[in-house]
Amino acid sequence: MATLDQKSPNVLLQSLCCRITGKSEAEVAHQFQYAVRVIGSNYAPTIERDEFLVSEKIKKELLKQRREADAALFSELHRKLQTQSVLKHRWSVLYLLLSLSEDPRKPSSRVGNYGALFAQALPRDAHSTPFYCTRPQSLALGYSERGAALSASVGTSGISSLGVYTLNGPTPTPQSLLAGQPPQSAAGGGQSLGSRLAWTLPVSCSPSTLALPNARPLGPPAPSTRVVHPRKDGEVSETALVRDILYVFQGIDGKFIKMSGPDNCYKIDSKVVLCKSLRDTSSRLAELGWLHNKVRKYTDARSLDRAFGLVGQSFCASLHQELKEYYRLLSVLHSQLQVEDDQGMNVCTEGSLTLRRLLVWMYDPKVRLKTLAALVDFCQGRKGGELASAVHSYGKTGDPQMRALVHHILSLVSHPILNFLYRWIYDGELEDTYHEFFVASDPNVKTDRLWHDKYSLRKSMIPTFITMDQARKVLLIGKSINFLHQVCHDRTPPGKITAASKSADTPKDAAELLSDLEGAFQEKIDAAYFDTSKYLLDVLNRNYLLLEHLQAMRRYLLLGQGDFIRHLMDLLKPELARPATTLYQHNLTGILETAVRATNAQFDNAEILKRLDVRLLEVSPGDTGWDVFSLDYHVDGPIATVFTRECMGHYLRVFNFLWRAKRMEYTLTDIWKGQMCNAKLLKTMPELSGVLHQCHILASEMVHFIHQMQYYITFEVLECSWDELWNKVQQAQDLDHIIAAHDVFLDTIISRCLLDSNSRSLLNQLRAIFDQIIEFQSAQDSLYRSALEELTLRLQYEEKKRQRDEEGQWAVTEEQEAEEKRRIQEFQDTIPKMCSQLRILTHFYQVAARFTSQTGHARGFTATRPSHDSLCFFQSIVQQFLVLLMTSSDESLRFLSFRLDFNEHYRFVFQSAGQHRN
Repeated sequence: MATLDQKSPNVLLQSLCCRITGKSEAEVAHQFQYAVRVIGSNYAPTIERDEFLVSEKIKKELLKQRREADAALFSELHRKLQTQSVLKHRWSVLYLLLSLSEDPRKPSSRVGNYGALFAQALPRDAHSTPFYCTRPQSLALGYSERGAALSASVGTSGISSLGVYTLNGPTPTPQSLLAGQPPQSAAGGGQSLGSRLAWTLPVSCSPSTLALPNARPLGPPAPSTRVVHPRKDGEVSETALVRDILYVFQGIDGKFIKMSGPDNCYKIDSKVVLCKSLRDTSSRLAELGWLHNKVRKYTDARSLDRAFGLVGQSFCASLHQELKEYYRLLSVLHSQLQVEDDQGMNVCTEGSLTLRRLLVWMYDPKVRLKTLAALVDFCQGRKGGELASAVHSYGKTGDPQMRALVHHILSLVSHPILNFLYRWIYDGELEDTYHEFFVASDPNVKTDRLWHDKYSLRKSMIPTFITMDQARKVLLIGKSINFLHQVCHDRTPPGKITAASKSADTPKDAAELLSDLEGAFQEKIDAAYFDTSKYLLDVLNRNYLLLEHLQAMRRYLLLGQGDFIRHLMDLLKPELARPATTLYQHNLTGILETAVRATNAQFDNAEILKRLDVRLLEVSPGDTGWDVFSLDYHVDGPIATVFTRECMGHYLRVFNFLWRAKRMEYTLTDIWKGQMCNAKLLKTMPELSGVLHQCHILASEMVHFIHQMQYYITFEVLECSWDELWNKVQQAQDLDHIIAAHDVFLDTIISRCLLDSNSRSLLNQLRAIFDQIIEFQSAQDSLYRSALEELTLRLQYEEKKRQRDEEGQWAVTEEQEAEEKRRIQEFQDTIPKMCSQLRILTHFYQVAARFTSQTGHARGFTATRPSHDSLCFFQSIVQQFLVLLMTSSDESLRFLSFRLDFNEHYRFVFQSAGQHRN
């Protein structure tokens, strides 16, 4: 049995040193002294005391060596050990065994210090940031006893991970210490902040101060390596400045360094005696305090502001996270300073904190704080998506460290935005209390205007990493879901319309999406967009007959159903010839139903026919039924989204124009019928040949003009525009495309039918031509009535003469013959008046045309004395109309002028008229 001396800690420790190194007691004196100092130290390691993680690490090492049986045996023994109360510090024992298991002959597999030994086993929050990567750096700082270079590991988001160096060089492993090897720098760089700064004890302390109570003296203490810098009388020591600087780092005024309000910076009291180099170094270090205050002031002010929104609070949380890493670094520096105070080191030594070392160690944190401060300044007054855009703009830098920092902050800031986005595109829900999302909702808009006015884009809130096309698709997706639910009353769950993808549950998920905006993120948006839009169009076409209603507009309001329009006009002619005030809508509705039953319109869908109706416009004095009659088409429900009130107003304007043009065609047909029927009857009246010839020529010109206008309107305007609309509707990917194509269609026909503001003068001229066609019909009817009355009287006179002659009487007496000649002469005297009436109308229109071109009104002329050389009224108006067509900016209207005057007839007529006047 061993004696008590042999069981003393010093003896056991010395035996352990001899056993590990394989040397005698005299040869391991140096290693033994260092081991006594380490064991006798009064500080605790900065590694988390987690027995489970250490045991898992041991089992993992055994599995790496393919010792599965030993790993199972260790697990069983560890379980049994946990049930016993023999050992109270099982974690320490396991930690020591794992440390001793490291092979000193394989430095590449050896962890550089005690902190790095369990860097991978520590929880994630023990590292500087959850997004962790390292880049080893080295700084040539000399150490007399250890002779090793400083090393630092650089992380991607935490301040302490960027430029935190081990204060007294790398921590030596137990093997290297006991074997007398110089300490090596940590290779992995994966240590936590505490592990990188834990081993900061000054090596100048004597072993006797750290020896165990029962340890026997091993020799004289080691000589001190303290370096004393000479100071002037009253000069502040560097140690005191270091202590002040550590307070300033946290935004707290020190004894010598205080915040200057007027200068807005930390300044050293002018009364303090200090050399220039220390004063300059202190001023440079004090800038971190000012940067810290700037960031902290922003977070403190905004964290309590609920109106700042979720995005703003995420931004503040990211700043708090960075400040937390910064505070970790300061806590370790304070610990080092406390150790020096406990050991009585009141002057600077090689192992103590100095301003120069602080300047080196705080370089990277200072750069990061500058970035955060600049970001805070740039984000002032911003919130929501605008704030995310500001953060994103700062990530466009060539510095990988700063880019990683901003990317990490952006992942936190954009996390609420992506959650808003996924909730909107997959559920149609918009819970944006503080107006941070780029989709806005107006609660005052009614259901009938949901698609057009309820939802819109806040362009200022669209993050710069989301394109305008993506934002438009996001708006359409959620709007389509709400339109289906609220307007179409379709209760299909959104999950059956499009498969919901995984949302950005964590900032890490948000970071992954942001790193692949043109890939995974674009695919999510496109998939939801195509599925939702396709389903909405299917519902509109299947349940609400959208395309059938569109075709009905073409057939009825745009006069595409020819047999129906012709028959309707025949039936309405007696009614519409009456004054507008004598019309009744129920009578016109009955005529409409009769026209439907008598034509192919009866085969249309009943849903379409019940929407077709008659509408009477506002009556003006002197209007007839032709001026106020109009067809109407009732729209409601989802189809009213496409056929809005504005669109139906356009349809009404186009219908009135087309109806008037169709009436002109109908009127000219009646004129031609009258001429054909009366031509043979009036052959016996040679005095009418000149007037009838003039009427025939004028009617032919009118027919040519109206036919060319009808061709232009029917084919070049309506058919071409309709074909283009139908192709766009068939290829439409969403409802907005259909609405846009329909609006373009209406704008095109409004413009080409001369109904827009730019064609007002042309429309006035055309209406004047239409009015003169009506006037010509009235004049010709009056002529034919007078001529037929005269013809009837002449035939009666001849018949009376024949009857008297058959009776053997004189055919006529002198009085009767004289009366007959007098009556014939009176009729012949009216013929020049008829010609004069045509010339008067010609002159009236010329005056009206001039007045119209000046004032824009079609009816504003006054009668003047007609001239002898007045040309045909129709030719005069057409000539002015052709001039306006030639000067039009629309190419199709200029081509129309060529067809109307294809043989230059009007040009020749007016050139001759000009020469005659000259």
